[in-house]
Amino acid sequence: MKNKILDSIINIIKKYYNYSDEKILEIRYGLESIYLSLFKTIIIIIMSFFIHTTKELCIFFITYGILRLIAFGLHTKKSLHCWISSIITFGIIPLLIKNLKLNNNLLIPCSLLILILIIIYAPADTEKRPLINKKKRIIYKVLSTIVSIIYIFIIYYSKNYYIKNIFFFSLLLQCLLILPITYKLFGLSYNNYKRYKLKGGKKE
Repeated sequence: MKNKILDSIINIIKKYYNYSDEKILEIRYGLESIYLSLFKTIIIIIMSFFIHTTKELCIFFITYGILRLIAFGLHTKKSLHCWISSIITFGIIPLLIKNLKLNNNLLIPCSLLILILIIIYAPADTEKRPLINKKKRIIYKVLSTIVSIIYIFIIYYSKNYYIKNIFFFSLLLQCLLILPITYKLFGLSYNNYKRYKLKGGKKE
């Protein structure tokens, strides 16, 4: 079914645009990524209905998604690994958000440690999306730090354990996805931008 949908879209694009074969392959890869992401999201949302965590999942998607957009992080090479890790992560974390009652004595020290790690390691690129531009890396690092600090303030001042959990687990998950050791566990290369050279043959 996936290939039929993608083939139909590609045929429409070919009809109206005279792209090279290389460009078509690039577009197809992008469309395939969007398709898989949407399909996976739908499956995870359906799963959340059965374990009664749809509200928690949707809010978590937003708070975590904001950090993900600016701190980036790993993507697994194999689709199966992505499916397994996503279903486990987005199945368990909403349950923890809903049921755990953690206090600031635990949350704040852990959040500050996470902040330090985010300052050190964000943004973390991938082999397919290396962050070659140094200025952009600095901007993303600053944004990641600012958003993380805002999340920590919300955790500290909120009286609602539910809100605390949402922002804490957003920080925790994002932190785990940018650590070099996590990349190593999944067999992925880290700091991929260092492989690229600037003009003159010098690395950034």
